[in-house]
Parts: sequence; C-alpha cells; structure tokens
Amino acid sequence: MDTNNLEQTLQEGKLYRYVNNLIVAHLRDHNLTQAASAVASATMTPLTVEASPNKLLELVAKGLAVEKDETGRGLSTSALFDSTTALPTTYGSIPAPRAVSVDFSAAHDTKGSSKSFPKHETKHVSEHKNAARCARFSPDGRFLASGSADTSIKLFEVGKIKQMLLPEGKDGPVRPVIRTFYDHLQPVNDVDFHPQNTILISGAKDHTIKFFDFSKTTAKRASRVIQDTHNVRSLSFHPSGDFLLVGTDHHIPHLYDVNTFQCYLSANVQEIGVNSAINQVRYSCTGGMYVTASKDGAIRIWDGVTSNIVRSILGAHGSAEATSASFTKDQKYVLSCGKDSSVKLWEVGTGRLVKHYLGATHTQLRCQAIFNDTEEFVLCIDEPSNEIVIWDALSAEKVARWPSNHTGAPRWLEHSPTESAFVSCGTDRSIRFWKETP
Repeated sequence: MDTNNLEQTLQEGKLYRYVNNLIVAHLRDHNLTQAASAVASATMTPLTVEASPNKLLELVAKGLAVEKDETGRGLSTSALFDSTTALPTTYGSIPAPRAVSVDFSAAHDTKGSSKSFPKHETKHVSEHKNAARCARFSPDGRFLASGSADTSIKLFEVGKIKQMLLPEGKDGPVRPVIRTFYDHLQPVNDVDFHPQNTILISGAKDHTIKFFDFSKTTAKRASRVIQDTHNVRSLSFHPSGDFLLVGTDHHIPHLYDVNTFQCYLSANVQEIGVNSAINQVRYSCTGGMYVTASKDGAIRIWDGVTSNIVRSILGAHGSAEATSASFTKDQKYVLSCGKDSSVKLWEVGTGRLVKHYLGATHTQLRCQAIFNDTEEFVLCIDEPSNEIVIWDALSAEKVARWPSNHTGAPRWLEHSPTESAFVSCGTDRSIRFWKETP
C-alpha cells in the first residue's frame, strides 16, 4: 500500500471513530441506553465516550444548511432575486461568530464576583403609528425587523443604524429603514428571519403568517401566506429553515412544513389545559428541542423530532403568565420570564431552578427576558420605573438599572446575536437602538 492510500485509510478510520463516538453519545444522552449499548458494542466504542451535548444534532443542522446553500448557489441569480435586488446573495450563508456560553453548572461561589455591564449609547431610530410590539435580529446580525399594533413591519439595516450613532456627515441624515411592509389586518405579535434566505415572516392577531422576500425592493406585500386557525402569538424558524414553529391561542404548538404549509400537531399533550395559550415558542440552536411559555404559567420543553413533551415545569411563574422562554447556547438551560415579576433560569435535564433574577416588576406587558450576546448578563424591564434592569447571569446579582428613554415602559427587548447591541420597543411607538460605547 502506498503512502497516500495509507494516509487516506487512516483519516477515514479517524472519521468513522469520531462519527461512532457522536452516535453513541447522542443515544446515551437522550436516554436511549439499549440502542447506545448496541452501537457501542458493534463498533467497539466506549459507552462512556465524552462528547458535547447535542453535538451530532448541531453538525447535522449545519451540514443541512451548507447543503441547502450550495444547492441555492447552483441556481441562476435571476431565480433567487429579481432585477431590483439590493441585498447580497450571501445573506445567512456564513455562520455568525458565537461567543462561548457561560458555564452555569460551575460549583464555585459566585457571590461578590459580579461583572460590570458595559456602558451603552442609545438612539431613537424610528417609530410606528401605534405601539411597537416586537422585534428580531437576523441570524447574522445585519438586519432588524419590528412589528407594530398599527399592522406594519419595519425592516432596518443595522449598519445604517450604527451610522446614525455617529456625528451627522456631509451626506445628511441616514435612513435606516430599508423596507416597510403592510399586509396584516390586525396587530403584529412576532417576527422572525429565515436562517439562510432573505425571507422575513410575521405573525398577527388576524390569524395569518406572512412571508416577505426582502431582497425585492419594490415588494410591500407578502409573497406567501399561511392561514392559521388562531391568533398567531409567536414564531420560530427551525435552524434548517424547512420548518416553522408557531405559538397561538391554541394550547398545542403548530408545526408547519415551510415547503408544503402542512400543519402538524403533537398528540402527547393530555396534561395541558385548553386555556393555556402560548405566549412564546423558541427552537434550540440545533432544532433538537423547542420550548413554550404559556398563559397557565408553565414552561414546557419539547422534543424537536417527535414533538413530544420532554419536560413540563408547571407553575414556573406561579399562577401568573409565563411570557417568554429561550434556550442558552449550550441548550442545557432555559431562561424564562413571567408576569409574577420574576426571571428564572431552569436546567433542561432536571427541570431544576438554577438562578432567580429578582428586582424588576413586570405584571402587565408581554415582555421577555434576554441574554446579551455572550450570555454573561440578563436584561429585562421594570414597568413602574420605566427602566431596563440588568443582572450578572452567573451570580444573579443586579448590576445596573438604566432609564429606558421611552415614554412609558418598553414592552420588548431583543439582543443582537453577534455583537454588544440590543433594541427596545415601546408602547410610545418608538424603536431605540442600544450599542456598547467604545
């Protein structure tokens, strides 16, 4: 055997061992012990092999995204974008850099070790004709969308917003809003971006989900519409972009195939009351799980493949509504917010309460608690004082209270996934952008 063939054989052997390790670890970590043992025995892989949680799912999701992107590149440019395109075709194709997440399982005493949240500057960037109800950044952090009670959706280019923070130049004022869409009949509740394509979606009280292709500069209305049976309260794209998770006034999440618009419902939901409308749905970063926050105060974690409930944290916020829930980057924990004026961090594997962030009052608005981009800090709103409250995520100590600069409490905070910047939306109709000062 020549040297090249030997080297190739060795490399293939390493790859096979790595794949076998991931398969065994995946089966074991998902409590499929018998299957894990069978694969371990057949491949001579140690059952105790170490691998990052959900590493196999993460790699598969990334591989599917790359495969889909490569397929898209095989199409002619005219098939993807019309002649009025003003956006690069590379949108979503390059994974955004992600910071290493905080290790919340650290056993050491964290009291007295709180970090200082960096100073930010803020700017009013636009306003709707009625309350600004929601916002979302694109996965690559380059775009921002907001939805309003006036039924409109504004699309911002983040680079232009940053220009607004600079002293006004010779070219005059910068206009960060690059599109405004009008196609809903009732208030918009949530928006989301497709992970690979220039598609923005919105869900509204008019029971519809609208798809907008924002590569087309002349398009003001939706290119596709899903008609749901209920008030659409929350939206979350699967990382592959092929499925869409929808939370509505119905107590069961609606799962749509994006290509066919066929809707799927889980059958394993006997313990959920019919009056448990879903305030928020969010996928984990690999799509292996999703989480719901409901009006009955419960946080529920679901299997992303079978759509069965993996864990129910009943009364997570007492008898008050749970208004938001989202996974940490390592998918080990869920951050939740409720109208009981509490923000909590839960361990996915056990349902155990890990951290309790106290000191902000929120009993009226459907607000959400968020991490900053490095997960070192947690942010939420205080309604009576009209302030943004910030905690050290690890120590749970309150480290800052900032005036929101809204007239009345902001009803929504959303952080960029790629940098130290976030946005606040207010009942005063305004959108404010916050950026860490150099």
